[in-house]
Amino acid sequence: ESILEGVPKNLPGLLRSRRIQEKAASVGFDWKEAEPIISKVEEELAEVHDAINRRSKEEITMEIGDLIFSIVNLARFYEIDPESALNKSTNKFIHRFNQIEKHIINNGGSIEESDLETMDRLWNQIKKSEKNK
Repeated sequence: ESILEGVPKNLPGLLRSRRIQEKAASVGFDWKEAEPIISKVEEELAEVHDAINRRSKEEITMEIGDLIFSIVNLARFYEIDPESALNKSTNKFIHRFNQIEKHIINNGGSIEESDLETMDRLWNQIKKSEKNK
């Protein structure tokens, strides 16, 4: 009855949203350029900010969902699997955080007793050293 039918509801969220978008795109409901998608991502992020200012958890949840959906659309436009991209970023985060832990332990401290300022400074140092490689 709908072009969107046939996408299982039990798929992981990123994959389900991508498949729904692909089905809509198959009938022309799709952007032809990246700029309008980027504008949509920015619009959705602004709506997240507004929801946060209103302190409505339900609204924040919906707006974050809209933001993620828009980001999936951007990834799809560039033929990037959003699940794979997220996994790569998660692995990068784990690697950097492990480096922070090692640095703190090697200097006689513990991660539990460290403060955000110290960890953030170390994070930025690690990030900078990775870019210089």
